[in-house]
Amino acid sequence: MTSKAEAPAASSPAGEPIQCDVMILGSGLAGSITGAILARQGAKVALVDAGHHPRFSVGESQNPQLVEWLHILAVRYDVPEIKYLLDIKAVTKNLGAHHGRKQSFGFVSHRPGREPDPREATMFIIPKMLTEATHMHRQDTDAFYLAVAAKYGCVVRQDWRATDIDFDDDGVTVTSAGGEVFRAKYLIDASGFRSPLAQKFSLREQPSRLKHHARSMFTHYVGIKPYDEVCNYPADLLPPQESPFHGGTLHHVIERGWFWIIPFNNHPDSRNPLCSVGLTFDERTYPKPKDMTPDQEFNKYLDMYPAIKRQFEGASRVREWVSTDDRIQYSSKQTVGPRWCLMSHAAGFVDPLYSRGLSNTFEVVDALCWRVLDALRDNDFSVERFEYVERLEQGLLDYNDKIVNASYIAFDHFRLWNAVFRVWACFTTPATMRLVKARQDWLLEGKNDDVFKRMENAPYPGLWWPDSHAFKYLLDTTHETCERYEAGEIDGDKAADLVFEAIRNCESVNTPFGWKGPEDLRYFRASTPTMIKFLWWCSTQAPGEMRDLGRSFVSGTVRQALRGKKLT
Repeated sequence: MTSKAEAPAASSPAGEPIQCDVMILGSGLAGSITGAILARQGAKVALVDAGHHPRFSVGESQNPQLVEWLHILAVRYDVPEIKYLLDIKAVTKNLGAHHGRKQSFGFVSHRPGREPDPREATMFIIPKMLTEATHMHRQDTDAFYLAVAAKYGCVVRQDWRATDIDFDDDGVTVTSAGGEVFRAKYLIDASGFRSPLAQKFSLREQPSRLKHHARSMFTHYVGIKPYDEVCNYPADLLPPQESPFHGGTLHHVIERGWFWIIPFNNHPDSRNPLCSVGLTFDERTYPKPKDMTPDQEFNKYLDMYPAIKRQFEGASRVREWVSTDDRIQYSSKQTVGPRWCLMSHAAGFVDPLYSRGLSNTFEVVDALCWRVLDALRDNDFSVERFEYVERLEQGLLDYNDKIVNASYIAFDHFRLWNAVFRVWACFTTPATMRLVKARQDWLLEGKNDDVFKRMENAPYPGLWWPDSHAFKYLLDTTHETCERYEAGEIDGDKAADLVFEAIRNCESVNTPFGWKGPEDLRYFRASTPTMIKFLWWCSTQAPGEMRDLGRSFVSGTVRQALRGKKLT
């Protein structure tokens, strides 16, 4: 199936359900792109949402793996509009001048009542060879992709709340508060935390198995000053001039928490003055006060950190706060069942740290869509066909929980945090290369879908680099060490020593980027010459798993160039 779907009837005779192949609850970015993919491939899709667009949404910051998953979805399922999200120039050209750029992940450590030590800052600057990522203004992106889904044939309903969901052997019947009825062969719940399916089948773990704890508050501001202008750092302790703090997502790290600053106005073509602002922190350390408004509470914490407060001088909030009362972490004991799937944030959530939410989501979209299309062709929706999706979603939750929990524990001790930061960052590049390589192989093998299916034959679904035994061991060691520090078994310096030692002993951690370098190396910039050195190291000196990846990546690029093919 490669043509636009024949849409299900937009209405039906009184009392008769509207027939479709797939029904999707939730028309956010995940639901709309999933709907567009399935409809483009010939499925009859109904896409419904309890709210309407345009609307505020978080999940605004891309990472390199997200960009590459989007690229894979665009070419694998022939939805070229997905490519509009691949870099800041494409987003600006096709969706409008309302988006920021994501050059980097920057982290600055703070202590109450004190100016930050400029030596306690870290940054991973995303290699341009991988992507020029974006800060997405989600009300624009989400509304646009809802329209794309409709263009490919999805029947769309907004302000449509599902009040009754009934499964039988042949499908599912979904009824709205207004009495409209849809009948589908398969149901995808992409609605998020308030998932109707999770409520219907009591799927939430009580309590969640996730170890990480945090609550959150967030909104949009205008007038936020670039941190580079207010931090008062000596020039030699600032990030590279071409990659300032304001050029990417800035994380102000505090004990067991962090502020985010995500500007939409840091690209010369942007006309959007907004900046996304949030504070996510451990609710056990920072219980929500009952006698404060969200403004009062947020300002209370700004007053504690003078350099962050300077960023907000003269700034104004432009929308109401979203402020959670309790822990935002949740998980599900089951994510797939007979004729249904809880997709990504309907299945669980850890934390916005490291911008992994959408990356995880679209990895699930890729794994789910081809299975749904095959199930429709075969009229076989057995749970066994979707077993990998279950393992993937649970793995994404568990591995993300480990790195985030370790990070929060380490935030109050810079040496330990510096080590944990390196563990997260050092495998981001090979993890992305793995996806680029698969896309290269897909093209060079005549658009053979088996290339992408082979990627699923990995021992650790949900890990950034799921083929890497070395990374799995390093992550486990890091998390266990941080838990020992949290329990008081070892002090912070000892914990840092152990994690740095594990990094140095891990052969798959690349040396050209400097991950094994001295501790005072804090800003990691992979320039084009550095990437060339990295690829040479991968191909000649690295251990087996990295060498195989590096050689395949380089050979794929060369073969593609010799054939004169553009990597679509």
